[in-house]
Amino acid sequence: MTHVQARSRIRSPRRIGGKLPVRSNRQSRLHSARHGRSAETYTSDAMLEHSFGLFLACVVKVVAITPLLLLACLAMILVCSPITSSAQPVALTPPQLDHLVARIALYPDPLLAQVLTASTYWSEIPEAAAWADEHSYLKGDALAQAIQADHLQWDPSILALLPFPSVLDMMARDLSWTQQLGNAVLTQDPDVMNAVQRMRQRARSYGYLAPNSYINVVSDGGYIEILPVNPNVLYVPYYDPLVVFAPPPPGFAIGSAIHFGPGISIGAVFGGWGWWLGSGFVWPSHTILIDRRPWTRVWVSRFGYVHPYAHPWVRPIGPRMEVHRLRR
Repeated sequence: MTHVQARSRIRSPRRIGGKLPVRSNRQSRLHSARHGRSAETYTSDAMLEHSFGLFLACVVKVVAITPLLLLACLAMILVCSPITSSAQPVALTPPQLDHLVARIALYPDPLLAQVLTASTYWSEIPEAAAWADEHSYLKGDALAQAIQADHLQWDPSILALLPFPSVLDMMARDLSWTQQLGNAVLTQDPDVMNAVQRMRQRARSYGYLAPNSYINVVSDGGYIEILPVNPNVLYVPYYDPLVVFAPPPPGFAIGSAIHFGPGISIGAVFGGWGWWLGSGFVWPSHTILIDRRPWTRVWVSRFGYVHPYAHPWVRPIGPRMEVHRLRR
């Protein structure tokens, strides 16, 4: 076969039955379409396989990182959250207790008893102090009616101090001190009462603590009681602990070291909050009396304790409300 014949044979289509095969345009289009779909299907399958691979890779990474994220979140919660513990606080030493009670040791016994018990509900003090300041223009019956009308939800020992906005303000301004005092009352109340007596003995020995038109100072069996001249009217004393518990300098006017605020009337309308039968102490047995009943709340019973008031305050149902104008 010559070279020319070979080229002709290669270029010439093969005859079938003596006729040349002819492919119609429709068959060509169907073939192209099938070929195109096959390519598209292959491409789509490849993309799906690739996407699935990426998804699996992401899942593996998330599973690997999740424990680290959980640990990081837990660490942030521990760092940002306030530390609370059910463990009983460490007992304070006598000098520490003396310093702790110095600012209130010369309060009249009925007021001091209410302050000690209220300090164990220290977290309620700031809101109560704000309410007392906003309603400080109310006195006596009007104040008692406002306490009831506003559906205040605080513990009765807190409500008992609402007639004394300056005392609540002092406790709210130094909340760490209030909390420490409350913890000491819950865990070592006899030691707290002994510290009060030591400070009173000291102030009396230096001549600062003496009877006057506001208080009677009574010594009974080695214990000093500070009682209001009028049981229904209390005066809050104001003094500098650095002054009244230290020897007076020569020529110092001892009588001016302690001064008293305006008289605050506490009548029967405040009876539901521990003032009905009066509050105070049985000093020899280290007992706090609220409504003439021993107050026995301690650290282990602090969440479930209910004091046996003579006329128990029924906590109002429903949210707190405001029905009085606020002092501006």
